[in-house]
Amino acid sequence: MPSRRYGYIPELKKRDSRPGAKPVRITPPSKLLQYASRGLRFILLLPFKVIAWIFHLLARLWRGRPKLDRKTKRVASRTLLHTALFTLITIIIGGTAYGVWVSRGLPDPDRLTDRQVAQSTKIYDRTGRHLLYEIFTDQKRTLIEFEDVPKDLIKAVIATEDKEFYEHIGIRPLSILRSVAYGLAGKSRLGSGASTLTQQLVKNAILTNERTLNRKLKEIILAMRLEQKYTKEQILKIYFNEIPYGSTNYGVEAAAQSYFGKNTSELDLEQIATLAGLPKAPSRYLRDREALKNRRDFVLERMVEEDYISRGEADAAQARPLSLKLSLGNIRAPHFVFYVREQLDQLYSEQLVDRGGLKVITSLDWDKQQLAEEAIEAVAKERFAEAKANNAALVAIDPKTGQILSLVGSRDFHDDTINGKFDVATQGRRQPGSSFKPIVYAAAFEKGYTPNAILFDVATNFAVSGADYEPKNYDLKERGPVTMREALQLSLNIPAVETLYLVGSDKGVEFAERLGYTTLGAGDFGLSLVLGGGEVYLLDHTAGYAVFANNGLRQTPVSILKVEDSRGAILSEWKPKEGERVLDEAIAATISNILSDDAARAPTFGAGGVLTLPDRPVAAKTGTTNNYVDAWTIGYTPSLVAGVWAGNTDNSPLNKGDGGSKVAAPIWNHFMRAALKDTPAEEFPAPPSLVDIDKPILRGSTGGGITLMIDKVTGKRATSSTPEAYIVQRTYTPAHSILHYVNKDDPRGPAPFDPAEDSQYAIWEAAIQAWVVRERTANPNWQISFTDPPTEFDDAHSFELLPNLEILYPLASSTLTTRQIDTDIKVNAPRGVSRVTYKIDERFVGGTESAPFNLHYYAVDLLDGDHTLTIIVEDDIGSRRIESIPFTLAAGVEPPRVLWAEASVRLTAAQFPRVFFLNPFKLDQIQEVRVYIQPLGGARALIASLTDFSNLFNNQLTFSWDAAPGAGEYELIAEIVTGGAVRESGRMRVMVE
Repeated sequence: MPSRRYGYIPELKKRDSRPGAKPVRITPPSKLLQYASRGLRFILLLPFKVIAWIFHLLARLWRGRPKLDRKTKRVASRTLLHTALFTLITIIIGGTAYGVWVSRGLPDPDRLTDRQVAQSTKIYDRTGRHLLYEIFTDQKRTLIEFEDVPKDLIKAVIATEDKEFYEHIGIRPLSILRSVAYGLAGKSRLGSGASTLTQQLVKNAILTNERTLNRKLKEIILAMRLEQKYTKEQILKIYFNEIPYGSTNYGVEAAAQSYFGKNTSELDLEQIATLAGLPKAPSRYLRDREALKNRRDFVLERMVEEDYISRGEADAAQARPLSLKLSLGNIRAPHFVFYVREQLDQLYSEQLVDRGGLKVITSLDWDKQQLAEEAIEAVAKERFAEAKANNAALVAIDPKTGQILSLVGSRDFHDDTINGKFDVATQGRRQPGSSFKPIVYAAAFEKGYTPNAILFDVATNFAVSGADYEPKNYDLKERGPVTMREALQLSLNIPAVETLYLVGSDKGVEFAERLGYTTLGAGDFGLSLVLGGGEVYLLDHTAGYAVFANNGLRQTPVSILKVEDSRGAILSEWKPKEGERVLDEAIAATISNILSDDAARAPTFGAGGVLTLPDRPVAAKTGTTNNYVDAWTIGYTPSLVAGVWAGNTDNSPLNKGDGGSKVAAPIWNHFMRAALKDTPAEEFPAPPSLVDIDKPILRGSTGGGITLMIDKVTGKRATSSTPEAYIVQRTYTPAHSILHYVNKDDPRGPAPFDPAEDSQYAIWEAAIQAWVVRERTANPNWQISFTDPPTEFDDAHSFELLPNLEILYPLASSTLTTRQIDTDIKVNAPRGVSRVTYKIDERFVGGTESAPFNLHYYAVDLLDGDHTLTIIVEDDIGSRRIESIPFTLAAGVEPPRVLWAEASVRLTAAQFPRVFFLNPFKLDQIQEVRVYIQPLGGARALIASLTDFSNLFNNQLTFSWDAAPGAGEYELIAEIVTGGAVRESGRMRVMVE
């Protein structure tokens, strides 16, 4: 009879189904002692083996050296011996000291049966005023004797957690070494998967979950000490009475009564398997019934593999629905609380979280959380029945900090008909549909493409070989050439797939992971990724958009701001961080600019719809999967980003047509309006200019054309030296796909030498030609001119051909004391000077077409002070040289006056009546302007009196000379009345023929 010291249980024999086979007994304890002895002997002899290996190595090196005399050999041998002894002593003393140090402060195993007073952990919102949940001090615990634990439960735990439980001494050295090797190789977390059931007991009932070498060594040492002190049967008894089963249930008896309303001895196989799998991650499994069901089925499979139950028994148990019921009492923001609880368990231990009296301050904004819940419920009541939807989730994040402000994982946590306890926000992998497109377009912009790059929205089968892949737009239409900006704003599928091809599918996944997506790395989605082919978490998706809102800086989502222990000591505290730069801010600004352009998306979504807010700019994008299973809306301002998912928990489809814009967007709009109410509006940064882009295909414009400024004389692209008179705007439709003009991996580099080398080139070209045929067939009058835009720049107006100008007077920054401004310039041009124009402060003051091209101008209305004289020299084809010089006028005060707009004029009788113009100076000081006509050598006569100056024309006074005089020469004389005094102000010569 095996010793009861090791808790050998005859009932746990493995069955062999072969005819005549005998039951296989578990290794006797005597053998266990032999194995343990050998293991300890190996560990003790290891230092000596190392020393021997060192001696062996040195001996080989010694033999290879030149022969030494006896004295030298004796000294060397002594030195080597002393070194070896010192090394050995150091290893022994150091190892012993380290073992003592590691063992210091280890709790006595007897404390496992102690019942210490526990304190409740409280979870609060960000203010610390709203208690979200209290993990009560009165943990449910009912002790159970080992004899009352069902044998199937013991088998289930051993098969799942530690199939060699009865054969080891608390640890499995080979498993530890294998785990370390896998960890160093990057195949798993260092040290994972090596724990025995005894180690799990130590970790959960004595130590914490911290992942340090010292804690792991303590766990190993204490596990071995437990195996020495207790029998296997006693260890199992402690395990079933101490392990946390979640929701303040400690021990299997309390869990059985709480979750199933039964004693442990009354549980059936399905319930046994559920409880056996629960301790691995109780917080996670209790809020994810699907994950718990998978875990239960895994336990049953392990029991079959270990021959503890039959295949039929396992199948029958797996076919049953989960019978576990969970009651949480008073809890607020339950999905968020469970999300926080799971993180606390990872940071500390379930034991400390349940009993340690922690005070947890979270990131949750209670007001926004209530607004989120209200938004979901309000829209659900109004639209869900018609749309055939039953569930929704919402996440709101502060993009500047990454703090989660609200998190609603389902429409109703307590509604089991929709599996309400399942948290869609952090646990539900769902296809994002078109809401993933901005991620791919951002990757394209980073690669060198631009929002104005031209793509062809035409039916295309992108499959190079194998199954067809021919995506369709939501409206089944084709739009021909469009810009990337238009394609994203209108959510067009075909250009989106083209964009992902230009980026590269793998590069698209890498880019998304950089933004924080965690679920795409293991998939192979191909070109369907841009249309939402990969599954994402709502939390990841919302945090990805937060990078755009935060100008390219990524903040890891934060839910816990501070944790204090029962004495008020701070265990951890979140500190503000600048964030990680994962995207250039210019690209983030470009995406925000595109997604906030309501006018551009109006042709599809209508203007002022659910993707807009009435008092501020907002960037938003919807998404719907092809089968209408998942509906999304993600949108943001610079200070708040919110993501919404809507659909059915069981993945059944919505009504066709009820997608992101009709089901999810109203929830998003309802929440954002309320959450941003009474907050100041914020503007997005301006996107970068595209003036430095040389390739026409990357500089397209609205409507899919390429609009350029052209020199109408040469037909080349205009430059800064091209005269304005020769510049015209022309729009071209490219004759080929973008692959004809750019290397997809270096879009701003040289054009491809042979575009046909790209596997998609021929496919895209054929698709364009087929579209042209379809358009012309459907509309015989359809006209479109495919013309490649010019790539060469204007050289007829090069700088070598520009006129030359030298200004001799006035000199730059000189002071003029007279209003008579006379210039002295020297000009010449290869083609000859045709005209020189003068401006003062950008106002035309004179021009001449004859040499010496100087200005003679009396600046009557120019005020004293600083001014700028601009001289423009042109040749016969409009090439210009423009020079500007500053000067200061100090001519003193000029009295009020009016001057004729023309010095002289020649008229015929047929040109009467004739309107004449006067330029006034200090008009506010003039009471009247009188106009006289005086024949040469004759008397003057009054023909106009101007007193109403309210109707100026181009800031000039006007009067009409109605009756034509006889032929001859006349003078028009202007007099002004100021302060009662009359003064002549100017004369103009008029010749009448």
